[in-house]
Amino acid sequence: MSQPKTSSALASDTAMILAAGIGKRMRPLTATTPKPLVRVAGKPLIDYALDQLDVAGVARAVVNVHYLADALEGHLQARRRGPASTVSDERGLLLETGGGMVKARDLLPDPFFAINSDNIWLDGPRNAFIELSDAWDAARMDALLLLVPHARALNYRGKGDFHLDPLGRVSRRRSGRVAPFIYSGIQLVSHRLLRDAPEGAFSTNVLWNRAIEEGRLYGISHTGVWFEVGEPGAIAPTEEWLARV
Repeated sequence: MSQPKTSSALASDTAMILAAGIGKRMRPLTATTPKPLVRVAGKPLIDYALDQLDVAGVARAVVNVHYLADALEGHLQARRRGPASTVSDERGLLLETGGGMVKARDLLPDPFFAINSDNIWLDGPRNAFIELSDAWDAARMDALLLLVPHARALNYRGKGDFHLDPLGRVSRRRSGRVAPFIYSGIQLVSHRLLRDAPEGAFSTNVLWNRAIEEGRLYGISHTGVWFEVGEPGAIAPTEEWLARV
């Protein structure tokens, strides 16, 4: 059941959905279909993110496109509900996550939500975007990451990504070690994170590393569950979990 729209409490009315990637890990499904349109339980991956934004009351979505861009753009135009969509066109050059946000910066308010387009998650007691908004402090933060503990990261088999200190500041997993939190693919981002960014294609990790050094990368723990859907083998288990909800 959809929760009431709660846009008055949001830190931003806009989210960027990162949807330009080629989706190599999802082959062969992505040979003819962009990864955001791969279906899980009969629904394109990107629609899970768009529907969650709609529930939260986020009014606008900026979606970057590159691989099989016409199909993705056509899908966005055909949707009749949810946030109003604007395309950031990367047909000429795939810019990766960091470069994609920099290219779209003029379309984005400060701050803005950023979401990976292959995300599926269920909220806990509170909406994830409200939780990020309530924890946001622009004076201290360049970005605020939604992180998931291993117990609530379904299908995930990795070693984790980050640690959190008592103040919520983020540090990276050390080589050969296990970290307690996984990045969910959802964050709240200040334009300050994008300052003096490299030109062309680059990963958001470049900007995160600087923010970590400056003590300005923060995180909160997601109170719901999150699904790793990075490859074809994860689809059936995710569908089984969703059928129980």
